[in-house]
Amino acid sequence: MPSPGRKGVHAAQGLVKPEQGWHGRAMTLILSLDALLTGKPALLAPDVLSAMGKAPVAGPVRIGWLGLEGDAVADPVHHGGHDKAVHLVPQDHYPWWRSQLDDHPLLGSPGAFGENLATRGATEEALCLGDRFELGTALLEISHGRQPCSKLNARFGRKDVLAKAVASGHCGLYLRVIREGEAQAGKPMTLVERSHADWPIARVFKLLVGGGHKTDPAGVATLARMPVLAEAWRDRAEKLAS
Repeated sequence: MPSPGRKGVHAAQGLVKPEQGWHGRAMTLILSLDALLTGKPALLAPDVLSAMGKAPVAGPVRIGWLGLEGDAVADPVHHGGHDKAVHLVPQDHYPWWRSQLDDHPLLGSPGAFGENLATRGATEEALCLGDRFELGTALLEISHGRQPCSKLNARFGRKDVLAKAVASGHCGLYLRVIREGEAQAGKPMTLVERSHADWPIARVFKLLVGGGHKTDPAGVATLARMPVLAEAWRDRAEKLAS
């Protein structure tokens, strides 16, 4: 079945493959996958509905155009869709979060932030816009970072989690599905194509969410013209650049 049409998803031509080298040198990036997680909407607090509470899935999991089979979103206006099909959070951030949140019990296992993919081996500093990863038989592409919301505070029962997430940029990222397939925890997630080595997600997040647009308007204008960037974030870039 071919990929459904999606406004702004770029063509594959011209992408730089790992064996061709990035910035003049060969590079291999393989993430380890601690868990694949899914969840259903539930109340985090009175009047706060969210599907952030996810649990690991044993065995193979089908990854379709809209994400992992068995997963759901509570707010389809702001979550879900092709550009937000799969949510990844580097588990590399968890020690920092434990130090900030007094070893909150939610941080004792993957899924504290509602991620579908709990990975290790690289953070937003090294994961770039447009990176394509093979995961099992699926092919995924990084579309943008995650913009955290106040539901993080409800999830952890604290008032400071959202502010810490924005200040640190430790928010994870979203991937769109380029090829459907199956995957399971414990298998590698391998980078196969890199098209925008100058645009790590940490830089994109800083410009569009962290206030960096004030000091780098040219960078914001560039993002507004990048088809690989999720449509919602391109719209945000256009507004910030105007």
